[in-house]
Amino acid sequence: MPETLEPNFEEERKFSDPLPAGEVKQPELDDAYDVVVVGGGPAGATVAALLADFGHAVLLLERSGQHRFHVGESLIPETYWTLKRLGLIEQLKQSAFPKKYSVQFINEHNKESAPFYFDKYNPHESSQTWQVVRAEFDQMMLENARQQGATVHCAAQVRDLVLDGGRCAGVRVKVAGEEAPRDIRARVVVDATGQSAFIASRLKLKSMEPHLKMGSVWSYFRGAQRDPGKDEGATLIIQTPGKKSWFWYIPLPDDVVSVGVTGSMSYMLAQNRGTAEEIFAQEMGRSPAIQQRLAASQRCDDFHTTRDYSYSSRQGAGDGWVLVGDAFGFIDPVYSSGVFLALKSGEMAADAIHAAIEQNDLGGRRLGCWQEEFRGGVESFRKLVYAFYSAEFSFAKFLKAHPEFRDHLVDILIGDVFKPGLDEMFAAMGDVLPQTCTVSES
Repeated sequence: MPETLEPNFEEERKFSDPLPAGEVKQPELDDAYDVVVVGGGPAGATVAALLADFGHAVLLLERSGQHRFHVGESLIPETYWTLKRLGLIEQLKQSAFPKKYSVQFINEHNKESAPFYFDKYNPHESSQTWQVVRAEFDQMMLENARQQGATVHCAAQVRDLVLDGGRCAGVRVKVAGEEAPRDIRARVVVDATGQSAFIASRLKLKSMEPHLKMGSVWSYFRGAQRDPGKDEGATLIIQTPGKKSWFWYIPLPDDVVSVGVTGSMSYMLAQNRGTAEEIFAQEMGRSPAIQQRLAASQRCDDFHTTRDYSYSSRQGAGDGWVLVGDAFGFIDPVYSSGVFLALKSGEMAADAIHAAIEQNDLGGRRLGCWQEEFRGGVESFRKLVYAFYSAEFSFAKFLKAHPEFRDHLVDILIGDVFKPGLDEMFAAMGDVLPQTCTVSES
């Protein structure tokens, strides 16, 4: 890594000019489809695969010829059900991705919790999940959409929406190798552009979380410590003193571990903190658990930086359009909820779009009929995120005082966030909830 590398927390997923497609021959494009999906990540690939399986004509437009690496490698158990519906479970079982049976927390005092073993809570094969290399996992998802019958075109940049009488009627696309953009009509346009949030940004629909503005520095290490046996693939969440930052520790194939540190922007980017490598080293110096686990390792990649602003869209669907995945909203990744929410929103949207097409009702209310329930699940993650960052809150003390809520906590850790009753636990947590909680920034 160059010594002059300075922290750069600019968003990595800009909706920029497409990369050349190289040797891959792209399919010919028609002038119209039932559904155009913009973005080929897990949310977009899920929508495209399921709608194609329903028999609809689906075009998925991905801007680059290949998937770039992406943080968010840890799957939580409830991803199983969407992945099963997509037909990907057997492929994942045969992959080299490490099996994940649990998550473990190490608090700011370096005290380790007992692992939360998912199969003790639910003795079903869905309780074992995977730590994935996102470039490989995302490509698996994209290929599955193609196999289900979706037309997948890479190296295409969506420039604008095509509007017809106030409703979205398609997209304007610049295809690599073509001189001018072209219009492609669609009955429904699905925005799956991730944090670029193509539609929400243009319509100014994004509402930011004022206390969840985070910066991260991460890299990959070979030969780092792994716990033995069943714990080898466990996700570790490690807080530093004063809860000023936290580390993720995610085992990947080939003896590689993804390790990153996250804290508030004002803390991570305070003056005179130096390069990304120096910031990581400073935070590592505050964490005996990370020092121990990386002592015998070698870094095998550059340090990377990003910023994550938690946000939601005030409106998730309109006449002829719908948002899924991070294009709909993004929540702090401490509980590894990102891929789950991408898959689940994609699945729920696909069912709603299919029904809307069948009923010839493509209005925003019908296309977004699933989103109130979905927002409720996101809210459970959001509340638990604030509890994690609260300087006054301790999960260990809370569970000691309220052991009846242990199952509720595990519900959220595995992603079972759409069941009733979770509000009881948050009511017991009291004033650590978002209305009064602030993230430590100093």
